[in-house]
Amino acid sequence: MPAVWASRISASSSPSVNESPSETIVRTATENLRSWRRRPEHVSWLSVPIVPDDKDWTWVLSRSCPECGLDAAGISRERVPDMVRAATPTWSEALRHPDARTRPDDATWSTLEYACHVRDVCRLFDERLVLMIEKDDPVFANWDQDETARTMAYADQDPGTVATELAAAAATSADRFAALSEDQWTRPGRRSNGSVFTVESFARYLVHDLVHHAHDIGTRAG
Repeated sequence: MPAVWASRISASSSPSVNESPSETIVRTATENLRSWRRRPEHVSWLSVPIVPDDKDWTWVLSRSCPECGLDAAGISRERVPDMVRAATPTWSEALRHPDARTRPDDATWSTLEYACHVRDVCRLFDERLVLMIEKDDPVFANWDQDETARTMAYADQDPGTVATELAAAAATSADRFAALSEDQWTRPGRRSNGSVFTVESFARYLVHDLVHHAHDIGTRAG
């Protein structure tokens, strides 16, 4: 029995005296489904957990990405701010789509969940950029994107609010990159796993992340 239904048995109406356990499960599932149909078109407890992506994507800094097609190595410093800002309209439009909350399959985030992730990536990268500017070779704290998606209930967030927050986060990040001095682009920082960045490679990595996730949801926005 799925735990999600079992966890709601105690919250449902009391079973009749002669009701069997299997009848209780069926009745509870029916009541939950009816309740869900009266709610907005989504409900986070029906979302199947996504298999965590634990791949190391730093290879995109040295060769073109075969999935999204971006050659991050060819991005100049001067282009970074505009490329970060350019991510905003794609997400604003996609989040207005009626199916923005719907996952295409159980193993893939919805457009809304991707947008929440992109917003938080922009915020995280801005925090790490400040560290690289202000500290010598800082080590970044670990960030579990999948745990963040769960604890912040990405699937339950409001698409309009997320669109506004994503635009603000992207603008803040773009403005900070635009304000960098020449010598700041070479300042280093590193992950706890040993991956080393300069501000310049860090910026190109962010741009790839934004472009790649726009590619991820590209076919849904039409």
